Amino acid sequence: MTNPQLYLATPVLAEAESFLPALDEALGAARPASLLLRLSVEDEENAVRVIRKIALRTEPLGVALVIDGSVDLVLRGNADGAQIAGAGPALKSAIERLSPRHIVGAGGLATRHDAMVAGDMGADYVLFGDWSAPLPEDALQERLRWWAEVFTTPCVAFASTLPQATRFARAGADFVMLGDCVWSHPRGPGAAMADARNALAREEA
Repeated sequence: MTNPQLYLATPVLAEAESFLPALDEALGAARPASLLLRLSVEDEENAVRVIRKIALRTEPLGVALVIDGSVDLVLRGNADGAQIAGAGPALKSAIERLSPRHIVGAGGLATRHDAMVAGDMGADYVLFGDWSAPLPEDALQERLRWWAEVFTTPCVAFASTLPQATRFARAGADFVMLGDCVWSHPRGPGAAMADARNALAREEA
């Protein structure tokens, strides 16, 4: 098993302040490789302010800050990268504008063909099973095994529950993305992240 890492996704945020305590708790318990920042801020100036406030938490820890869906916000907010849905013109444009200095990930990949196209374009990772292209667990595990056997581009699996994180790591995911199962955990986001970290460490061992 090759060192599966955590990739944390925020809820969709309109502002940062009310979310920061939960983020601090999560990051204090376990350091993910990356944080996907999902925004619902229509005003670009406000969006940049949110990015910079989140970056104050991620940057000192060496956690890559990836913005969901916007190349412009990556550049304006000095983030580490973007995640783009699909394997079409938007992904191609993002790679042209951001690579190789910034990360460009591909999410929303409904089919194997989409994933292969994204990899051929030069995406830094492909994400399977996220909210824009959900997959049943069995199908997601099968896709992870297929990808890990054939391709070298890292793959990310979106886990809706903490137990899924272990199963997806076992199936070949390089990264496991966690979202609401961390933020809504009954023992808090810190406990959720610690449990996920420990589970992946056992898989690595």
